[in-house]
Amino acid sequence: MRSWSFRLTIIAGTEVRIHFTFLLLLAFFFWMGASQGGLPAALETMGFIVAVFTCVLLHEFGHVTAARHYGIRTPDITLLPIGGVARLERMPREPVHELVVALCGPLVNVVIAGFILGVLLVLHLTMPTVADIDLVHGGFLAQLMVWNIFMVAFNMIPAFPMDGGRVLRAVLAMFMDYGKATRAAASIGQTIAVFAFIAVLLWWSQHPLLLIIALFIFMSAGQEANMVTQEETTRGLRVRDAMVTDFHTLGRGATLQEAVTLLLNGTQHDFPIVDSEGRFVGLLQRQGLIGALAEHGLQHPAVTAMQPCETMLHPMDDLNSAMQLLRSSSCPMLPVLDPDSEKLVGLLTTENIGEMMMVRAALTNAA
Repeated sequence: MRSWSFRLTIIAGTEVRIHFTFLLLLAFFFWMGASQGGLPAALETMGFIVAVFTCVLLHEFGHVTAARHYGIRTPDITLLPIGGVARLERMPREPVHELVVALCGPLVNVVIAGFILGVLLVLHLTMPTVADIDLVHGGFLAQLMVWNIFMVAFNMIPAFPMDGGRVLRAVLAMFMDYGKATRAAASIGQTIAVFAFIAVLLWWSQHPLLLIIALFIFMSAGQEANMVTQEETTRGLRVRDAMVTDFHTLGRGATLQEAVTLLLNGTQHDFPIVDSEGRFVGLLQRQGLIGALAEHGLQHPAVTAMQPCETMLHPMDDLNSAMQLLRSSSCPMLPVLDPDSEKLVGLLTTENIGEMMMVRAALTNAA
């Protein structure tokens, strides 16, 4: 998701990013407004869309604030055409904590809708119903209030990745194992997505975006269940049980030519750069290597194209915690350092974790 988005700003330590498809959404509504009412209507429509997504951003910061209360950081928030996604470094495992974090997002929209309602009553303005919403004509504040109410209703659908899915899991986890609660909530969410998909095909086929949302819900629910199953499988394991130990490195003085030779002669795509003592300096990714080659040529220093990795691991670190750090990192792999010498002794990658899990599953079946 990060590769298709760009940073807008940083608020209270959380990076706010915009997905490029969000710009397509703005362009679409600008065209729609212009086709129905010219430039003034187009600008009014754009202003309403910006206001809606400001409410979406405030919704996500509701989650961020609650998560921060429980010591959980939020590296970034990404605005998408279908809403916002706050990337928590980890999900709360205490059911009550997850319940609070999930509810604080919709609660922000309730507060916004209530505030707008108060303003409308003071100003004696009329209020539309959901059926009256028109992005080109109508009262700006009244429509924004209705949209906030709609966001609450939509987000409380009991399906991942909506807040309602996390509320459902939190409630179920109060009475059963966390993994079972996740799988039950995911199954309910996928069932809702399937029925929604069929309903859209039969009665609302003129709204293809609803089909995309239904598919997104179905896949997200499956991913959530798989992630928790993965965590259960790796419970009690250490980073040393899954890290790669057979890999190539580059020295500080290496050129892009040396990196190209390693890239073409093997299956490794990303190369750690280490100093003369074997300590990790940074990571040269294939994408960065190709870009530097096109700009500077083979004899350019590889170190200028490397990416720093702020997160470092040790062999005895808990594997589940390390996996969460890997998911939230912008690096495709995390360096594993010897705790005494701080030399690079391994790399933790999602591919190697997956292979380790397949081997363990095969051994379990054989037993």
